[in-house]
Amino acid sequence: MNDKIEITVDAIVHATEDISKIFQAFEILELQEDDFTINETTGHFDNPIVMLNAKIVKKQALNFLKRLIELLPQEQIDELIDEIEERTVDSRFHMRLDKQELVKGNVTISEKDTIKLKIHTPIYNKKDTVKTFTEIFQIAN
Repeated sequence: MNDKIEITVDAIVHATEDISKIFQAFEILELQEDDFTINETTGHFDNPIVMLNAKIVKKQALNFLKRLIELLPQEQIDELIDEIEERTVDSRFHMRLDKQELVKGNVTISEKDTIKLKIHTPIYNKKDTVKTFTEIFQIAN
């Protein structure tokens, strides 16, 4: 297994959301509050927004990935594997998780109200992209 995996997690927490529930939801994926940097900003209508960012590497990244794959439904893992070429840019695999479902304890892929994940591992030959990320997504099996 590639030990040079780096994962970036980005989430936006709106004023109407409870940030403590978001941090609690991340615990299912073995991320703690102190793994995140917190940036407070203002939205288009002057509403407060908190941006969460975490960059995890090495063993913590592998543990995160194993847990993510354990919790994702198998059909969604298969979908991610089928879409590797479309989801990969410069050795970074892009995917999004449903934030509201994560708060409920479910891990699912979504395109609305999401947590963005970027999984990076060095790929030196572009034709190895599918093979490399397929191996990554099969680590839990």
